[in-house]
Amino acid sequence: MIETLVRLVRFTLLLLAVLVSASAAPAAPLVGQYLDKIAPGDLVPGADSFGAIRSDVPVVPALEGGKEIGWVFLTSDFVPTTGYSGKPIHILAGLSNAAVITGVRLMKHSEPIVLVGIPEAKIKAVTEKYAGLDLNKDAAGEDSGHDLDIVSGATVTIMVIDDSIRRAGIKVSKALGLGGFHAESTTAGGPVAQKVVDREYDERQDWQTLAGDGSLRHFSLDVATINKDFAALGDQRTDKNAEPGPEGDAYIDLWVGLASQPSIGRSLLGDSEYENLKKMLKEGDEAILIAGSGRWSFKGSGYVRGGIFDRIQVIQDDVSHRFRDREHRRVVRVAAEGAPAFGEADLFIVPAKSGFDAAEPWRLQMLVQRAVGPIEKVFLTYELGYDLPDRYLRTVTPAPQAAPAAPQADAAAAAPTNVAGDDGAAEIRNALWKRIWQTKRVEIVILSLALVFLTGIFFFQTFATKNERIFDIIRTSFLVFTLVFVGWYANAQLSVVNILAVASALFSDFRWETFLMDPLIFLLWFAVAAALLFWARGAYCGWLCPFGALQELTNKIARALKVPQVTLPWGLHERLWPVKYVIFLGLFGLSLYSLALAEHYAEVEPFKTAIILKFARPLPFVLFALACLAPGLFIERFYCRYVCPLGAGLAIPARLHMFRWLKRYRECGNPCQTCAHECPVQAIHPTGEINPNECISCLHCQVLYQSADRCPVVIGKIKKRQRFEAQTGLAPSGSGQPGVTYRPKARAETTPAQ
Repeated sequence: MIETLVRLVRFTLLLLAVLVSASAAPAAPLVGQYLDKIAPGDLVPGADSFGAIRSDVPVVPALEGGKEIGWVFLTSDFVPTTGYSGKPIHILAGLSNAAVITGVRLMKHSEPIVLVGIPEAKIKAVTEKYAGLDLNKDAAGEDSGHDLDIVSGATVTIMVIDDSIRRAGIKVSKALGLGGFHAESTTAGGPVAQKVVDREYDERQDWQTLAGDGSLRHFSLDVATINKDFAALGDQRTDKNAEPGPEGDAYIDLWVGLASQPSIGRSLLGDSEYENLKKMLKEGDEAILIAGSGRWSFKGSGYVRGGIFDRIQVIQDDVSHRFRDREHRRVVRVAAEGAPAFGEADLFIVPAKSGFDAAEPWRLQMLVQRAVGPIEKVFLTYELGYDLPDRYLRTVTPAPQAAPAAPQADAAAAAPTNVAGDDGAAEIRNALWKRIWQTKRVEIVILSLALVFLTGIFFFQTFATKNERIFDIIRTSFLVFTLVFVGWYANAQLSVVNILAVASALFSDFRWETFLMDPLIFLLWFAVAAALLFWARGAYCGWLCPFGALQELTNKIARALKVPQVTLPWGLHERLWPVKYVIFLGLFGLSLYSLALAEHYAEVEPFKTAIILKFARPLPFVLFALACLAPGLFIERFYCRYVCPLGAGLAIPARLHMFRWLKRYRECGNPCQTCAHECPVQAIHPTGEINPNECISCLHCQVLYQSADRCPVVIGKIKKRQRFEAQTGLAPSGSGQPGVTYRPKARAETTPAQ
């Protein structure tokens, strides 16, 4: 026995050593994985083949007749391109020797906003428009020949794509010396003198001085100008309902300053607030104060939902940084003497790891949007340049660096590395899901309380279903909450896609943070997993599914309007059950071949159209969703019963549930058929047993179980007890329901007649 344990320990240690050595090995560039999926000419016009991946920089030459005419790179090899999904967005781009983007193709992504309804063709069309982007001009802040084109509903995803194409392209151009980009040189073989921020200069100044010498930069745009700029996009895209406002009324009125420089920061914040800021900053971090008083808010509300400020970003050469909620702090009052009143003033932290250099010029990019439809928006971008005045700078000469050691003659040392860095990407993923959970605290608390309340109903179902009218009010109210809050507001509609994604992750690269990106979806799946062991699939399907709630509520309205209801013959009803299992197994099998293809065919679920996008979708999708809802007006929960692949996917593991909570009488099914006839989804067999695969746990049968008006068993027991009372003179101490006890009936005392 001991010898076996020793062998097991040795094997485990050996396996760990292999895993550690594998993880420690330099990561190979990813660009080679996608070259066979695209024609060279699609990225670099005129190219007919690809060369070998360079050993020093993960780029591939594009060849025409064996001659190099351009370069191809993958953005995720150079910059972290993590989106909302927590996984990289892989984009192949072509680059000319003049540092101009020649072609772009979106190769792979896992962005949930695209998977739940926004056509991927729109995202691909946006990426392909980057052909012609002049990176020389872009790095210098000049007109690069490309305007940011945002897809409504996918703002952050598009901005991640925009950021990764620009930054990666500039990094490649610098590494290869393309166009106007050249490697930094040294003077007389020694280090080059550099300008750095002078942290010793600390003099209090008033607002007029700061604004006058460029310590603060100002950007202003009136309403008339913003309307003209939107109109220039095309009359058909202009918001006809926008209020133009009076001439000269400020739409954007913004002031920006580097608050991490002691003189500027102390002047703007005051002594105590500046000291608090210093405590927040880590080594190398910088802080920027942004204050505004126009109609436009530089913060917006996107950071509340997703933890990202999607209206502003800092750009400097190949560095761009979009702020997160943890990098933000509100400023109550600008302390500089003579400062105007502001509608909002905030500090934003630029972390050291971003590569931002406050001593070099940078610019603040502002995104302005305008709604032109239910989900359609148009966007404009503006930029404010910032160059720290010379009096805040000092010149330093770095100490000479020791000569690098000679490279080791082994294959691992010569292997190209992933410039983005796996550790950095993992850190971004971890930080992102934590920020999202923090920004959705209110929604998490509300959903958690609802889950606790529902758990109480199931655990104390006898008490909850005692009064039929009250229980009906509770259930209807909960269904409305599920539809409106869980579905239409929070978009927390589970899907068979989630099941397929989990299964795919278990067989590939499983990461918890990927499934933590949406806290409400994660909480629902956690609740579903627990409920499957206790109550089978009904807890979700009958109470927490927004589309199921929509079906039941529309059926209630149909009944109130006297729409005739149809009861299918049991034989036909039973034979329609397998349809949803066939659909689920088909999607599951397809996902083993291609998850992307399975997600496409998962449109058999109308959840995206009816719940996530609230029917604001192309007509074919809307008609399909309505076609799924229409039979439910005559046959309650028609889609749930016969079509829903998610219900089928939940029913399979639900066979393992350990408890039987629904109470039954021996007489149920033989001869009594009351519950079977009144079951909303016909989940009760004529023989009386409840099919847990089909039951939605609506608890209607438990209402009938205690009904003194409709349950023949209860009615019979009441009559029997009434006869017993009449014969024995005993009165029930309860209400005459099953299980009550009896006490002697009070008798009037009599005395003999006098």
